[in-house]
Amino acid sequence: MSIKNLSRRSFLAGAGIAATAVLAGCGSYDNSGAQGSTAGAKKDSGDAQKITFCLDYTPNTNHTGIYVAKNKGFFKDEGIDIEIVQPAEDTAESMIGSGQAQMGVSYQDYIANVLASDQGMPLQAVAAIIQHNTSGIMSRAEDNITSAKGMENHTYATWDMPVEQATIKQVVEADGGDYSKIKMVPYTVDDEVSGLKANMFDTVWVYEGWAVQNAAVQNYSVNYFSFISMDDVFDFYTPVIAANSDFLKQSPDVAKAFLRAAKKGYQYAIDNPADAADILCKEVPELDANLVRKSAEYLAGQYTNDAKSWGVIDRDRWARYYKWLNDNKLVENEIDVNAGWTMDYLEQ
Repeated sequence: MSIKNLSRRSFLAGAGIAATAVLAGCGSYDNSGAQGSTAGAKKDSGDAQKITFCLDYTPNTNHTGIYVAKNKGFFKDEGIDIEIVQPAEDTAESMIGSGQAQMGVSYQDYIANVLASDQGMPLQAVAAIIQHNTSGIMSRAEDNITSAKGMENHTYATWDMPVEQATIKQVVEADGGDYSKIKMVPYTVDDEVSGLKANMFDTVWVYEGWAVQNAAVQNYSVNYFSFISMDDVFDFYTPVIAANSDFLKQSPDVAKAFLRAAKKGYQYAIDNPADAADILCKEVPELDANLVRKSAEYLAGQYTNDAKSWGVIDRDRWARYYKWLNDNKLVENEIDVNAGWTMDYLEQ
C-alpha cells in the first residue's frame, strides 16, 4: 500500500449501508460478466458496447446518477449496455486497473495509492461525482463540540490510518487544540448515529450526505463541522468516476458516450432529487427510502455546486491535496501532483 496502510473501505461501509438492510449480493456478487474481460469495451449481439461499472461499495446515493441513467435509458441511447457490479474480495481500483471493469467509482486518495505503488495500475479519474469533499466531524449536540478544538478530552472513533489521523491532527492544532488530548477508540460501527446514541464514541468522521441526513431522519440532534471549512487542502475529490487507462486509449468514443449518459443521470438527480431517489430505491429496494430521499435532497446541491457543470475536476485543488500527501510523507513513493486524472473524455 502506498498511502501508508490507507483503507477507508470499511469506514465507507457505514456511509453506504447505515440504517439499511445489508444488500443480499454484497459478499457474493457474480462478476462472471467481468472476469477475464479486457480493458476494451465489448460489443454484445445487438451491437451495444458492454461496459462493466464497478461500485466502490454497496449502492448508495453517491451512485444515483448511474442508476438514473440506466433506468431512464440514457446509456442505451448512447449505445451502451451497462452492467453495475459490486467489488467482492477485490477493490474497485483493482477491478478497474485489471480491466475486469472498464469504469467504476474511486476516490482521489485511493488513486494516489495506485500512483505511488511500485506495481501501479492503469487507472485515472475522468469525472468528479461530487464537486467538493462533503465529510467532517459529527458529535452529539449535547456535548457542544462545534469545532476541532472541542474534540479535546473526548473520544474519537478512528479506523487507525495514518492519513486519517494526520488530517485530524492538522485541523485540531490549526484550531488551537491539543491533539494528544483526544482519546482514540476503534471505529466498529456501520451506523454512526447508533454509535453516538450508545456512547461508543463522542466524535466520528462522517459524510454529510449520509450520516448527518441519517441523524435528521432519526430526529437525533447532532453537531457537525466540515473539513473544508477548516482547511482548503482537504477539499479533495471523493468520490470520482475512474476508468482503466488502456480502455480510455482503446475506446475513447465509448468513454465519452458513457460520461455523456452519466452526466445526464446526475443532472436529472440535481433537477429532480425526489424522483431520482425513487428510481434508486426501485433499482435497489433494500435501501431505506426515507434516508435515500433525504440524502438525495442534500446531494442535489452538491453534485455540481459551484462548478460550471457536473464532473469537472479542478487542477489546483487536485494538486494541492497530493502535495499535502507528499509533504507529510503519507506516500511511500512521492507522486506527481498533477497525475491520476483527465478531463479529455467529459464534455463540458
